[in-house]
Amino acid sequence: MYDIIGDVHGQAGFLKDLLKSMGYEKKDGIFAHENRKAVFLGDLINRGPRIRDTVNMVRGMVEAGNALAVLGNHELNAILFDLKDKSGKLFNKRLSKYRLPLNQTLEEFAPFPEEYKSHLKWMRTLPMFLELDGIRIVHACWQDENIALLKEHIAGDRLRKSFLRKISKNNSELSVAFWQTCKGIDFQLPKDLLVFDNKGQPHRSFRSKWWLNPEGMNFRELSFETRFELPPYTIPPELNNQRKPYGADEPIVFFGHYCLKNGDNILAPNICCLDSCISRNGKLTAYRWSGEEKLKPENIVK
Repeated sequence: MYDIIGDVHGQAGFLKDLLKSMGYEKKDGIFAHENRKAVFLGDLINRGPRIRDTVNMVRGMVEAGNALAVLGNHELNAILFDLKDKSGKLFNKRLSKYRLPLNQTLEEFAPFPEEYKSHLKWMRTLPMFLELDGIRIVHACWQDENIALLKEHIAGDRLRKSFLRKISKNNSELSVAFWQTCKGIDFQLPKDLLVFDNKGQPHRSFRSKWWLNPEGMNFRELSFETRFELPPYTIPPELNNQRKPYGADEPIVFFGHYCLKNGDNILAPNICCLDSCISRNGKLTAYRWSGEEKLKPENIVK
C-alpha cells in the first residue's frame, strides 16, 4: 500500500525522519519499505536548506521502485526556466518572478551543473497525476475535464519540449488545464474590488476551494489558505464560473500545494491536502493509505 507525502521543499532531514518513523530503512543507500511504497506530491525543490539531498533521495527511491512522484509547480517552473528552443536559445525570458523562488535551488546546484541538468531531464519523466488502486494523486487540483485533456496531449514517458512550449504560452485551453492541475484554480475578484495583504500588496485573485461549486458562496468561504483576508461578500452571479464539485462518491484524492498550516488535512471523507507548510515552520505530513474507501484521521503522520 501507499504512504503519500506532502511538499518536501528541500527539507531532507525532516524527510528522513518521517520515512524512518513509518518503518522505511536504508538499503544500499536508498530508503525502502518491506511492503509499502512512498508517493510524493511534488514540490521537492526550493525554500529548504537541503534541496540537492532531497532530490537525490527521492529520485533514488523512485528509480529503485520504492516510490512514485508527481510534478509540482516548483519543478515545472525549473523545467520551463531552463527550456531552450531548437537553436539552443532560452525559450522564455527569465522573468524575476520565476527566478526568485529558484535562486536557492540554482545556488545549491551551481557546483554540479551536469547533475542539475540530469535532474531536470528526470523531472520531465514524472507524471502530472496518478491513479493508483482506487485513489488519485495530483499536486494541486483534480478536475475531470482537465485530466482528460492532459491525457489526450501527454504521450510517452516524458513531457516533450513541444508540449512544454505550448503550455508556457498560457493562452490555450490546454495551458489552463495544465496550470490548474499543478497550481489550483485562482478566483478572479471583480474589477472594482482590490484586496490588500498585511504588507500593503494589492491582490486581484485568490486561491479557491477547487472541489466546491462557488454558486451561492461568498469570497471568504471560497478562499483556501489565502494569506490575506477576503470580505464576506456574496460572489456575484456574473463572476460565478460554475463547476462540478468533487463528488462524495468519487475516489479519494490526495494533493499538496496549499501550505495548510492550520486546520485539518482531511477536508472531506475523500479529499486530503498533505502540504502542512514545512517551508514556513510547519510539519512534513504523510497519509498511510491501506485500501480504505474513506479517509481516517488516525492515518495522518507528522
